[in-house]
Amino acid sequence: MPRFFRLATDQHLTPAAWDGVCAGPVPAACWMIGGGPSLARLPCEDIARSPAPKFAINLAGHRLMRPNFWTAYDPSIRFHKSLYLDAGIVKFLPRSRAMDLVPESNFKVCDCPQTYFFDRDPQRGYHDFLSSETLGIVDWADSLVQAIDIAYRLGFRKLYLAGCELLVRPSRELIARAARVDVTYTDGEPLADFVRRCRAAGLNDHDLQASQLERQYHFDEEKPFESAVRTDTHYFRIVQSLRLCRSAMATAGLQLISVTPRSRLNDFFPYQPAEAVLDELRQEIGDPACEPTRGLYTQTTDRSITTAILKDVQPPHRKTAQRKSPCPCRQWKPVAVDSPSAELIVEEEAWQPVPGEGGFAAQFVMPREEA
Repeated sequence: MPRFFRLATDQHLTPAAWDGVCAGPVPAACWMIGGGPSLARLPCEDIARSPAPKFAINLAGHRLMRPNFWTAYDPSIRFHKSLYLDAGIVKFLPRSRAMDLVPESNFKVCDCPQTYFFDRDPQRGYHDFLSSETLGIVDWADSLVQAIDIAYRLGFRKLYLAGCELLVRPSRELIARAARVDVTYTDGEPLADFVRRCRAAGLNDHDLQASQLERQYHFDEEKPFESAVRTDTHYFRIVQSLRLCRSAMATAGLQLISVTPRSRLNDFFPYQPAEAVLDELRQEIGDPACEPTRGLYTQTTDRSITTAILKDVQPPHRKTAQRKSPCPCRQWKPVAVDSPSAELIVEEEAWQPVPGEGGFAAQFVMPREEA
């Protein structure tokens, strides 16, 4: 069974070879776009033009940038028709979404262009978060974690998380109202803990909900108070889960880098301002906005800037001599090597049986240095 595949309405499955296609000679970078309110305050036009793909989650990036890749854990009815039918966006979805109807249409999701499916893996733990032994995509009931696993399978090794606060904060009014009953809010703590202390101090549900919360998304949407509190509890759990995956990610060579100010992730993962990341991408990949075109079609000289000696050589395949099974009468002793500078390389020993007393002795012959 392939990791990614196309599905038709008659359940016909076509394998899709997406594993590793985005890997390159340096750790491939990708923007991971979340729906947090801070995204609207980041340099979105520069991010959209930067020479690294954008991988959006759910409604993230709406009216700010169009993604190159997209995924969602939530039901299909929560997203836009234009997203599903845009052939310029590569979409990755669980198999269970294939037969859903595209909103405001009579098309199935599996009919949509550039739409690929995968099976979920709900058994994945922290130690095997990025294991190569499983073909499913991790299922922790979270779109961001799903996107991280997919991006890793595509070959990305540096993920820049923008708009990923993973945090719902109380409004200033609610914090002030809580302070009047001696309840203090600690930034980043679970919202449910803060609300519980407020209720214990005498604030009723009307007082809490009348004060509202800070803006939850960069787009025009919000959840009711109790639902937002539950969402924040989920965010807290996901951040702690990613913290516990740090060893697995380091072993696999995956870097999570937050470009989201005041994100819960910033306590456990490195933070870089978006401007610094944009500069880094321009240095590593190039700056499409500044690359000249004059004279390129008449260019005849070498444009390489390297001074290193480059020579494509054959891989060092090693010939292994046939070995007879050892017997008690064999004795092993080295044979003199022609070159006095030759070193003994155990992996390249070529043992050869030679006649000896009582049966066979054995000698090994060092490979001669090639001219």
